[in-house]
Amino acid sequence: MKLFIDSANLKQIKEADALGIADGVTTNPTLVSKEEQDFKSLIQDICAVMGDRPVSAEGISTDTEGMLKEARTLAKWAPNVVVKIPMTADGLKAVRVLSQEEIKTNVTLIFTANQALLAAKAGATYVSPFMGRLDDIDQDGLLVVKDTAAIFENYDIRAEIIAASVRHPLHVSASAKAKAHIATVPPALIHQMIRHPLTEAGIKRFFQDWEKAKQQKDIEIER
Repeated sequence: MKLFIDSANLKQIKEADALGIADGVTTNPTLVSKEEQDFKSLIQDICAVMGDRPVSAEGISTDTEGMLKEARTLAKWAPNVVVKIPMTADGLKAVRVLSQEEIKTNVTLIFTANQALLAAKAGATYVSPFMGRLDDIDQDGLLVVKDTAAIFENYDIRAEIIAASVRHPLHVSASAKAKAHIATVPPALIHQMIRHPLTEAGIKRFFQDWEKAKQQKDIEIER
């Protein structure tokens, strides 16, 4: 399963890239608004870090014509831009046109498998069911990912499933088992996935044993 970094902060994105785990980036207006940088230059800088890996960028229009205008502009900023489109009737109309124009899209704010199916049929490159937000209102967000994956597998649908609004490490592993193609993860969650108390305890024990052995024998790692 691929991991997309859910951030518009260049430093965080570069740090994730240095770990070798960044398969792409997703941004949204909320994340972009936190950064003190022009929208266009920020997206272009992120795209440059990612190389040919996808970077999702989102407009703010709610009508089809506005979405199309924004999408065409965003797509010109870098070849690896993927345009985020909201899951609405106007959004589906926009996705259909953009698909014909070979502009990649990520349909966002999906909360049911039916919505994911409609987005894929309209021509979406990616569909993003929001797991965490469903869990927040006491609904099973993972079930939507599972159902979407089953439907897509049944009919060989090519759109990729992004498990979005991931809240904790269990969401990531559960999404992978549910056959999501991608999970979009915030930087803080990556560090949660890395750390484990037994790993830290093991490192500490190895160091202590090594120091003890050095006192008894003259051993050293060759340099």
